[in-house]
Amino acid sequence: MQIEVSTKHMAILECFSSETRVRIIELLRDRPHNIKELAEALQLSSAIVTKHIQKLEDAGIITSHSSAGVRGTQKVCSLHLDSLTLQFRQPVLPAEDSAKYSVEVPIGQYADYAVKPTCGLVSGTKALGLYDDPRYFSDPGRVQAAHLWFGSGFVEYRIPNYLHAGQSVRAVEFSLELCSEAPGYNENWPSDISFYLNDTLTGVWTCPGDFGSRRGVFTPAWWDIGTQHGLLKKLSVREDGTYLDGVKLTDVSIRDLSIVHGEDFRFRIASHEDARNCGGVSLFGKQFGNYNQDIVVTVYYDDLK
Repeated sequence: MQIEVSTKHMAILECFSSETRVRIIELLRDRPHNIKELAEALQLSSAIVTKHIQKLEDAGIITSHSSAGVRGTQKVCSLHLDSLTLQFRQPVLPAEDSAKYSVEVPIGQYADYAVKPTCGLVSGTKALGLYDDPRYFSDPGRVQAAHLWFGSGFVEYRIPNYLHAGQSVRAVEFSLELCSEAPGYNENWPSDISFYLNDTLTGVWTCPGDFGSRRGVFTPAWWDIGTQHGLLKKLSVREDGTYLDGVKLTDVSIRDLSIVHGEDFRFRIASHEDARNCGGVSLFGKQFGNYNQDIVVTVYYDDLK
């Protein structure tokens, strides 16, 4: 989640002005707790903890539900957000009058790959080949993939370029759900994930982990092998640099890319073996994870007429 630092988001920002509320977040990071457990850990009354919980709930940072306890029902609290990005300065966006088009590329529709285990592909209903056997990444059935993962290597997608000679690209944005790839899962498993556009490295993002402690909103019930969901990230290559969720990654701009009329854009997602944190990549498409989408690409452009 990304928010602009402004008065309209005071409900969220005020949550971090209290040491008690920050400590509650720290406790819920490991596992859900009920009110009594939180009160004992914080050495506070249940009434005071309940007030702090209400503020965190109102801000959308945590969620809670009632569960049967030893004596009646109990309120069980858990984290709702995996991350929160604060945006202090608005990045330079394409002009409001810029034209645009969007395409949604299935995660299994990659044009090239080179992966090493752990690795595999599944659709929304079944496994697509054997796990940890890279040969199945060549299987024609890969286009059905709703979730794929690899310990190191890359997958590369061809994005259709619908612009004609009289049009100029202003920006390209990618929205995708992804995370690290650990055997089983490990929420403390950093991975340096590299993003390339037309063979140019636009930036590297370190994902904090491979998320499996909570089932993904759209993850099918039959899936029980660790990873459940990723984080929704927006990568934007603009005229003033490359941004991830509004935070500048590098100075690589749209002008630095070899964008040629009539040629597809090539978008590569990689986890290099020589990276400081070679923690792999897990990608999620429709029917898996927390967001019912594949890789959404938006191209902004101007007419030069």
